[in-house]
Amino acid sequence: MPQVRIVARNFMDMVAALPAAKLDKLYDSSFICEAVLRSLPPLAKKYVLQMLFLDSPLMAKSMEEWVLPDGLSKHKVAIDRLLQLRVFMEVNDRKKEPSYKMNQKFQSNMQKYLTTGGTVPREPMPLNAAVRLPSVGELETYAMEQWECFLLQLINSSQVDKSTSFSSSMMRAFQRGLLNSSRDNEAPRLTENGFQFLLMETNAQLWYIIREYISSAEERGMDPTDLISFLLELSFHTLGEAYSVNTLTEVQRLAIKDLADLGLVKYLQGRKEGLFMPTKLATNLSVSLSDASSRKEGFVVVETNFRMYAYSTSRLHCEILRLFSRIEYQLPNLIVGAITKESLYNAFENGITAEQIVSFLQQNAHPRVAEKMPSVPENVTDQIRLWEADRNRVEMTPSHLYEDFPSKDLFEACCDFARDYGCLLWQDTKKMRLIVKGELHQQMRDFLRGQR
Repeated sequence: MPQVRIVARNFMDMVAALPAAKLDKLYDSSFICEAVLRSLPPLAKKYVLQMLFLDSPLMAKSMEEWVLPDGLSKHKVAIDRLLQLRVFMEVNDRKKEPSYKMNQKFQSNMQKYLTTGGTVPREPMPLNAAVRLPSVGELETYAMEQWECFLLQLINSSQVDKSTSFSSSMMRAFQRGLLNSSRDNEAPRLTENGFQFLLMETNAQLWYIIREYISSAEERGMDPTDLISFLLELSFHTLGEAYSVNTLTEVQRLAIKDLADLGLVKYLQGRKEGLFMPTKLATNLSVSLSDASSRKEGFVVVETNFRMYAYSTSRLHCEILRLFSRIEYQLPNLIVGAITKESLYNAFENGITAEQIVSFLQQNAHPRVAEKMPSVPENVTDQIRLWEADRNRVEMTPSHLYEDFPSKDLFEACCDFARDYGCLLWQDTKKMRLIVKGELHQQMRDFLRGQR
């Protein structure tokens, strides 16, 4: 079975995919310009700062002289990224030599930012004794609890507290590629992408959902550009500060309720107006995937006898481990299980790969074993890969057998016909028998009728 992979791209990949007109519209905001600058590779940042106050185009050959010969590959990556994001525009001079010029809107906003220091997206609300604001630590706990609750809804809705409700907008974002339902009265089930999604890191999961949420914005009557602009703007708010909902546009007010479901913001009701507080999940949105994926403390210990101990009180952790292992019992702060051939075969059947399982165990290794090399015993990781290879040794292909041909000419014509379509699996010239892929059966029947 071919494995389906889902890729979590960060915000800048979505920005780069926008049409040129919408991308230029985004650069009206200095916050978007700064977020784009933050996300660039180091060499690309250097090029932006060197060309920021140049009004005339610079020849591509001149820029290549800025790097040593062994740095040309990084130079190409940097230039490609700047062109994708339309930070640089390619122009040709009279000699038709390629040159680069900076996007005017981007250049103007970044010049103002560097000379004046920039401004904040909106002013935080003054402290009010009547409303107790949660601390930064409480905000982080809230964000993780909301995200865990959201993922539990994906795995098994019966695991979620009845008091918890999620907006239809966010659930539709989950449905896109992660859940499906074969019948109207049947509960949605995880797809192969859905199982793989659960083993991804939190930041990668978040970006995947945000990307799907933005992709479906037009279905809800929202402009994706406005949504991207607001989400990037959120990353420039101060963690631990509260902001008035009254400063938001109608689109932003609708979005803030959906983002509260994810744990990106905490919504508070003040005496006169609603308040929102961005969490760490929101402030990390403009950061690259590698920068945001700071190592969190793991919880899993795997022994050489395939026994597994997870020091966690999380229901989500238990459900994720159940995807590829046999859970034997659960104590208040300990989950005990075993990695078995049967549990792994079930995971492989659902589209999870051996590498994803091994990567999950390594990334979530308990601090006591994380310092060891390797953090997961080699005999366990090797056996997981061997069981996957063993399962993939035989590949089932739907096919049809044809025999009893009246003449050799007809047999050879049918072989040539199947071969032309790339569907000939086997042939026996002496006994005039052949096997073709099932997808060619109808065309083969029509071909045979035409030969009579």
